[in-house]
Amino acid sequence: MMKILITGSNGLLGQKLIERYKDSSVITLIATARGEDRFANKGGYIYESLDITNAAEVQSVLGKHKPDAVINTAAMTNVDACESEKEACDVLNVTAVEYLVQTCNEIGAHLVHVSTDFIFDGTHGPIDENEKPAPLSYYGHSKLKAEEVVMKGAKSWAIARTVLVYGIVSDMSRSNIVLWAKGALEGGKPIHVVSDQFRTPTLAEDLAQGCGLIAEKKATGIYNISGSDFMSVFDLVYRVADFWKLDKSLLNISTSEGIKQPAKRPPITGFRIDKAIKELGYKPHSFAEGLAVLDEQLNKQK
Repeated sequence: MMKILITGSNGLLGQKLIERYKDSSVITLIATARGEDRFANKGGYIYESLDITNAAEVQSVLGKHKPDAVINTAAMTNVDACESEKEACDVLNVTAVEYLVQTCNEIGAHLVHVSTDFIFDGTHGPIDENEKPAPLSYYGHSKLKAEEVVMKGAKSWAIARTVLVYGIVSDMSRSNIVLWAKGALEGGKPIHVVSDQFRTPTLAEDLAQGCGLIAEKKATGIYNISGSDFMSVFDLVYRVADFWKLDKSLLNISTSEGIKQPAKRPPITGFRIDKAIKELGYKPHSFAEGLAVLDEQLNKQK
């Protein structure tokens, strides 16, 4: 039995990883997060409360279970909050990663660290794993620093970079663009959406699949794990409106300059995922298929 430990198991990706591995006959899953376990359907995995910003807790929990692989999904991901709360951002996005690297090295665990397209300046896309990072926001800088910590310090590592993750679980701490757009349009609210930012949106199940494949194979290096459909954020929201037959007249085209946000976003990212497909056997859903998956899950929750 291979042992996989995940951090941030209360988050969207963390809960999708629990779904992937709970009751597995070949993987023992240790799910960890700060505080209580928020996964709805408990059982079939081990849960440990873990604050990864506490070095002693990291050593204690990882030392107790001695996983073969650790998937670090925990991070401060609110881009604008990172801009105003730099110290908190550094502690969770960089210092905690140093603790994980150190302990993974001590116990011989393979570290899979989740990163982001926001480490790039967004001059063009989609981009491959060899693109040179140049972050525009404090969040992007913190995630790039964490990548450097992993690459320079970890004995056995991989980085899974992703883009604009969407999906749903029963206990959501944060929304995402698809749920936000759907909710606003269903409420009859006009919304302003940028047309000058381009991404390859990623279904949470697909990101869990990619991270899982990396961990199971103990693959090393950098992998782009995202959806395959490249589109503007406005096009994404338009497709959401179209799928759920919502009022498209509520959609207003805006630019990044027009929507004042504290942190700069890269205009164009999106990933080429050929490496993950070839080396890992990664198979993401199309965006249309992803919306259908989400629709089915929303209907089950009713």
